[in-house]
Amino acid sequence: MTVLNPTRRDTLKAVLLGGATAMLPVRLDAARVPAFRPAPIRWIDGAAPAMHTGQTFGVAWPRGVLKRDTALTLRTVRGVGVASQTWTTASWPDGSIKWSAHALAADVTPDGLMVTRGRGVAPQNPVTVTETADAVRVQVGDLRWEIGRTGAALVRSATQSGRAVLGHVTLVGSVRSDPLHGDSVPFAGEIETVTVEQRGPVRGVVRIDGRHVMGDRRWLPFTLRLYAYAGSAALRIVHSFVFDGNAGRDFLTSLGVQATVPMRGSLHDRHVRIATDGQMFAEGVRPLTGLRRDPGRAFREAQVAGHATPPLAQMAPAVRDTLERIPAWGDFRLEQPNAHGWQLTKRTAPGHGWIDADEGARAPGLAYVGGPDGGAAIGQRYFWQRHPTALHIDGADHDTARLTAWLWSPAAPAMDLRPYHGTMGMEGYAAQNEGLSVTYEDYEPGWDDASGIARTSELTLWALPATPDTATLAAMAQAQATPPQLMATPGHLHAAGVFGDWGLPDRSTPNRTAIENQLGNLLDFYAGEVDRRAWYGFWNHGDIMHTYDSDRHRWRYDIGGFAWDNSELSPDLWLWYSLLRTGDATAFRFAEAMTRHTGEVDVYHGGRFAGMGTRHGVQHWSDSSKQPRVSNASYRRIFYYLTADERVGDLMRDLLTSDQRLQQVEIGRKVPGAKKPVLPAGTIEMTFGTTWCPLAAAWLTEWERTGDTRWRDRIVAGLDSIGRLPHGWMTGSAPFDLASGRFRDDGRPIRLSHLNAVFGAVEVSSELIRLLDVPRYRAAWLDYCRWYNAPQAEYLAKFGAPFGPRNLREGHSRLTAYAAHEQQDAALATRAASEFLSGDAGLGTWPTDPRRRTGAVIEWPGVSTNAAAQWGLAAIQCLALIPEALDRAAIVSPDAPAARRPSRDAGRD
Repeated sequence: MTVLNPTRRDTLKAVLLGGATAMLPVRLDAARVPAFRPAPIRWIDGAAPAMHTGQTFGVAWPRGVLKRDTALTLRTVRGVGVASQTWTTASWPDGSIKWSAHALAADVTPDGLMVTRGRGVAPQNPVTVTETADAVRVQVGDLRWEIGRTGAALVRSATQSGRAVLGHVTLVGSVRSDPLHGDSVPFAGEIETVTVEQRGPVRGVVRIDGRHVMGDRRWLPFTLRLYAYAGSAALRIVHSFVFDGNAGRDFLTSLGVQATVPMRGSLHDRHVRIATDGQMFAEGVRPLTGLRRDPGRAFREAQVAGHATPPLAQMAPAVRDTLERIPAWGDFRLEQPNAHGWQLTKRTAPGHGWIDADEGARAPGLAYVGGPDGGAAIGQRYFWQRHPTALHIDGADHDTARLTAWLWSPAAPAMDLRPYHGTMGMEGYAAQNEGLSVTYEDYEPGWDDASGIARTSELTLWALPATPDTATLAAMAQAQATPPQLMATPGHLHAAGVFGDWGLPDRSTPNRTAIENQLGNLLDFYAGEVDRRAWYGFWNHGDIMHTYDSDRHRWRYDIGGFAWDNSELSPDLWLWYSLLRTGDATAFRFAEAMTRHTGEVDVYHGGRFAGMGTRHGVQHWSDSSKQPRVSNASYRRIFYYLTADERVGDLMRDLLTSDQRLQQVEIGRKVPGAKKPVLPAGTIEMTFGTTWCPLAAAWLTEWERTGDTRWRDRIVAGLDSIGRLPHGWMTGSAPFDLASGRFRDDGRPIRLSHLNAVFGAVEVSSELIRLLDVPRYRAAWLDYCRWYNAPQAEYLAKFGAPFGPRNLREGHSRLTAYAAHEQQDAALATRAASEFLSGDAGLGTWPTDPRRRTGAVIEWPGVSTNAAAQWGLAAIQCLALIPEALDRAAIVSPDAPAARRPSRDAGRD
């Protein structure tokens, strides 16, 4: 490890600033740079899918292995070149590539891939993007998309070989001022800016920003990204909007994406297809099957297959001469009002009755309308999980049909975001603290405001040259409902040295096997609970509950801070680290859904709380504690680098200056008896772990992504100033100067908090210490890791009284393990193993599988998400840092056979 040679100017600046940031303390590994090895890439589900609409995935590389601008390409496992597009998403401090992103065409589905050095292969039909003053045109083979720059039509048209198969695509919705009564007022999206982010040849990306317009009102800001891939007739749509209305008078009654579809030909040659969890709904607008008179087998089979029927002259006269007597069905409705049931209805025309057509449990969310010479399909991911949703087809018997994916169905009750309770006498802080004491909810009037929360939805829009067959439509439905995903193998990611301390699964000893088994049990239990407890709905999907109620045998969904978890104690990180080490599809999709939720719904994206997240509660916005520990970039980083997801990249970038918001949002304003120091203007009180570390994760990510050293310097200022405090990290919090990014020493004593290290501080500190040579911070962090869980006698001998209470001893064992590993202290490693196995303020009952059936439910006695997430992280990190100490601990008998990890089914019965 060395320090970069400073210039005379750097040295002078270092003297003037006390050596804070100017020496650019970037760590340079003394170890030899490892040899380049291609990155193996696999499908997370194990096998290649039947269909995908294009892939983007990320690959990590060890420091120094790939110089900046090194060309990378994809090859099959047999060495055959595959068309791809590559870009860099993060760099190491020395400028070498840390993360690369790769796009794969939709018409290539290899069993496995390798990313290696070399020039990429061009696709046969590349994506090209051209811009004019009025529009953006995206060409994929014979398919052309025209995207508007102004107005309401996001997509103006799509043509196949010059033939229009899709018309305007718009954002639509409606609102009323009362949740139960009154007429809904429609609104529509309007474009403000359009930005081309990628131009091909495999992947084109167009970003559209705007607002919904209703008369003179412009509200509900949106960001849409349209993704086109070589080999695909689809546009992937990532739709994000912010609710900036008034929850007391703005009740959304619908919100959706609507496409117009040109309809040509005879009514019996027009097709409607709607995917279900049973039989594909495949019908003609004017049916030719089931009639009293037979039109002829060729006609019946053609309509069912979606082909053009033979010439009308070949139809049986008894049907041909009476076609106009056969009703034509123009409108179709698939409604998914909850997670357990859908209904499909149709009618001939407005003003006539609806006819029940089918029903089932969980529709995958895809509908098509068109004919033999073209049509359109739309798919909506998380269709049943984010109810109330719907797919509507209107006017299929007219010249133009409307195909609408409703994110919030107009048939559902109005969206109600009002606070769930009134003031209840809690106008002042004293009464609010009483409420906190009894329900664990930190209530404050006016702070339970939903204005500023967001939601991102994923849709797929196909512009098709003809009606697809049923098997193809089923594959399309599956591909958009459960998108296939490529991922670098865990072994390759681990060898790259990213994301701090974690290791690969290890069942080489009985104790390690027992821990691995329990990690599997825990993931299976929570993944199963999502479905068993129906943790679904538009605003809820992706989150999990905080604490179980063993008296009612259900989670405490209605009890203050014990309800929705909102990332409390980092379940996001537990799931993402589980995924990193296993590559498990269940872990990926569980973590992905949580990231989509916690980064959007639990965080404010506008208004007075912008950049803050909301503490756990009955509603995702109901608690008055608004903090960076929830908006935490640490919870988004892994997903971003594994997928190069632009929306999550936006969310992290939005946090870069969120520390400024803390001048108006005082986190510790209600602490009883707290003496608030008078701080200079531009200085705020800031905790190290729950505030600074989440902010540092955003700054780190921006530095890695852009190379902008302002963010590196801001991190170093914080690291160095924490290290210079007399008690370092053990001070807990200190005044923070927003301009310089430094903490001020005002002579504070030691103050330990059980929360300070459990919101990503462990993980981001490990990364920063590896990247930046700030010895004072490393020493301060190691002190904290050693002494937080220290036995009382040892602590008092070192620091004197008071000792103070401790909490989350089991979860903090990973801090002790880190210190033991870094300082090569075997005795400390033994202590860490003992702490991990103590069950103290942790998961408790194990190594046996504690799950049990109680009536109709499966329970994990005493479980809370706090304990589960912290135990999971402690298990992963202790296995990586102190495996030998764990082997010596009394978990299972050394003679016991290695247990087999339970199957996924065991956690879902």
